[in-house]
Amino acid sequence: MDWLGNIVFENREIENERLELTDKKANYILGPNLTLRNCTLVLKVSARRLSLKQPSFIDCTFEVKQELKNYQSWVAASLKGCRFKGRLSGCDFGHWPEYMSLPWYQHGSIEDCDFTEARLDGCRIMGCDPATLRFPKWPCFTIIDPIGRARELNGVQWPGRFGSIVIEDLHERPPSTRAVTYYAPALEKQYETPPEELKAIIEKFDCIVY
Repeated sequence: MDWLGNIVFENREIENERLELTDKKANYILGPNLTLRNCTLVLKVSARRLSLKQPSFIDCTFEVKQELKNYQSWVAASLKGCRFKGRLSGCDFGHWPEYMSLPWYQHGSIEDCDFTEARLDGCRIMGCDPATLRFPKWPCFTIIDPIGRARELNGVQWPGRFGSIVIEDLHERPPSTRAVTYYAPALEKQYETPPEELKAIIEKFDCIVY
């Protein structure tokens, strides 16, 4: 449905279709009561143009053609068996009902999803088991259970300002934070952290996937 610039997908099930969400002037609203199975979604819009209201994505592929930045609304979606391709930064996935009190934020989830073809930076998994997920390889790396392992991670000297700014504050993350993924080249620019020195430290920890 297209209404006043809003393109709304709701109250239906869609299977085996390719949806291109690429109109820069449209606001795409997915849900409520929307289930997509075996679909490919091409995303080429900014975060403010995409709204998720408790949709369910099952075995879908997301092709992110324009970097999706600071998008927390994935926590309003149920994601199972999905694949992600492209660049995502500052995005949150999973179950984080404390994020907002709106009803669709109470039912987010993620399991059996594959991020190996994505570039994640500063992206978090909330309230779900990261063991069911496949994360991107180096130069991305993922800290599993960052809050529980915060003391251990703070026990070494990290290169650049990554340790003093990021690692020291891991214990202050929302309690439901289960994993966080970073992109080493971005850290080099932001925190003056040489990737080769960073990797030498990362290799010492079994709670970091790279």
